Amino acid sequence: MFRLALVRLQHALPTLPYPVQEGIPPVISPKQLDLHYNKHHNAYVTKLNGFCAADAKLKSQSLEEIIKATASDPTKKPVFNNAAQHYNHSFYWSCLKPNGSAVPSKLEAALKANFGSVDEFKAKFEASAVGNFGSGWTWLVQKPDGKLDIVNTSNAAVPFTDGLTPLLTADVWEHAYYVDFLNRRDSYLQSFWKIVNWDFVASNLK
Repeated sequence: MFRLALVRLQHALPTLPYPVQEGIPPVISPKQLDLHYNKHHNAYVTKLNGFCAADAKLKSQSLEEIIKATASDPTKKPVFNNAAQHYNHSFYWSCLKPNGSAVPSKLEAALKANFGSVDEFKAKFEASAVGNFGSGWTWLVQKPDGKLDIVNTSNAAVPFTDGLTPLLTADVWEHAYYVDFLNRRDSYLQSFWKIVNWDFVASNLK
């Protein structure tokens, strides 16, 4: 399963595997990536570190531990939101790669077994993401029984708090695509497949 490094004293933006100044061609422009990564994602990290500085227990926990401990506590909602958004964005960046990659055979077989074909999976994923009301994330996940599924989460929610293993995600908050696609979420999602890092997706399979 994807995991961030267990940063105990301070959380930090992950180092991207591609230069921000080049964007993620041919879909995400340098300006869009800069705003999303350096402004939006960084804001979540900054706020999370503020909460950790004020709470010794949070400071001693890993990011996943913070998310699990605060997910169902209404009094810790601000902590959860910023921690989960840090996780979600870090996972999202790993799902992307300039010009994308081929689907590994193991993953292709799993997609065919669960959705009929890779193209059918893409169509179902797009439809789910377009229909994900408001702000949130659309995920390809693996269930405890090994089967794959597509789930939507709202706002900052993450699948692993429900026992699901994240394999792939698409950020459908408008800040993920507004520079390049304005309010056209469907166009963003149609282009999304051109930059998916399928090797990373396959590496999350159990």
